Amino acid sequence: MCDECASGLSVSRSRRGLLKAGGMLALAACLPGVASLPAMAQAPAAAPVSGEEALKRLVEGNARYAANRPEQRDFSAGRAARVTTQAPFASILSCADSRVAPELAFDRGPGELFVVRVAGNFVNEDGLASLEYGAEVLGSQLILVLGHSNCGAVSATIKVVETKAQLPGHLPSLIDAIRPAVLAAQKQGAADLLKAATIANVRQNVERLKSATPILSQRAADNRLKVVGGVYDLATGKVELV
Repeated sequence: MCDECASGLSVSRSRRGLLKAGGMLALAACLPGVASLPAMAQAPAAAPVSGEEALKRLVEGNARYAANRPEQRDFSAGRAARVTTQAPFASILSCADSRVAPELAFDRGPGELFVVRVAGNFVNEDGLASLEYGAEVLGSQLILVLGHSNCGAVSATIKVVETKAQLPGHLPSLIDAIRPAVLAAQKQGAADLLKAATIANVRQNVERLKSATPILSQRAADNRLKVVGGVYDLATGKVELV
């Protein structure tokens, strides 16, 4: 490569580096939990929790919740400390259903879970950006995609697929996101289509997160991120990993 080309490439990279640094600085100034550019580049104040340990905490917490033996907490404890920073040990992509409350289902307190919620617990652009923030900035090394029994969003999608029903407003975009899971469950010939589609929807979104470039896929490849799925049973409160 000629000296002029090399020089031009160096300048181009330098400019890109400055632009990237400027963008990260702007993010650090705007988003909670990120006080400065160094904080963006480094791990949170608390020691990071591995994906395996984070999943273990969730499983144990759910067992306490399902048994109606949650840990007693003073929710005012640590409130002042959480004003300046956060270090959630796990991120949850959950359905927006009012009967599903991840912090309760896993018996966790404020500041412990970074939760993204949307009807049908599927990955969209905004949710992906939030989960990238949870992993890259806050240091969460686990993402759990949490579906649940009798999901209205999945049930509505089944109805649309089977009857060609027309839904109003922006609801068709929700249906389109869940439709692949329903079609996959139909192809399997599942006896309980709702249950099978719910599980398929969770699994498909786990795979989407694992392969989401550039942040999550790289962290997963480097074993710095674990992505799993589960289904919450409304009747028992238990979460079954799928």
